[in-house]
Amino acid sequence: MVSLSTPLCEFNQPAVNFELPGVDGRQYSLSDVRGPNGVLVMFICNHCPFVKAIRERLVETCRELESYGIRSVAISSNNPTAFPEDDFDHMKAYAKAFNFSFPYLYDESQDVARAYGAVCTPDFFGYNSELKLQYRGRFDDAGRRPVNAATERELFQAMKQIAMTGEGPSQQAPSAGCAIKWR
Repeated sequence: MVSLSTPLCEFNQPAVNFELPGVDGRQYSLSDVRGPNGVLVMFICNHCPFVKAIRERLVETCRELESYGIRSVAISSNNPTAFPEDDFDHMKAYAKAFNFSFPYLYDESQDVARAYGAVCTPDFFGYNSELKLQYRGRFDDAGRRPVNAATERELFQAMKQIAMTGEGPSQQAPSAGCAIKWR
């Protein structure tokens, strides 16, 4: 497992449009997944221990963000030849098993991950209502460690701030995770 950190947020970089299949059988574009106050674009996968450590809290966070007008979308861009657990059929089962309340999309060509500059799983891109990047940071300060009362919900707080002000926090800690498995 190669662990990487994400680059710093390039504030106001526009979101990249996409057309990708979802595990629910629908095709999704950026306009299909954006909320009135913004969108959280997440690059995740099934096998990554960094994603597994947060997945239940991630689902809960995305549900909470909906009440602030922020919608979420998860995209898997991993090469399933390297990790069969990340193939489309396993993605369907994974989304169902963990009650994903957001679309889970398959980027088979890896073009969308490249266009966003995604480097690892999880990799979070938080956009405001104008689809301008305002957050490129970690989920929380616990990482793969157990959560405690002092754990800061950095992603949630940042996206809530974006929903309310249109701007993300000036201080952001990079996300860390498994390298995307490129073809």
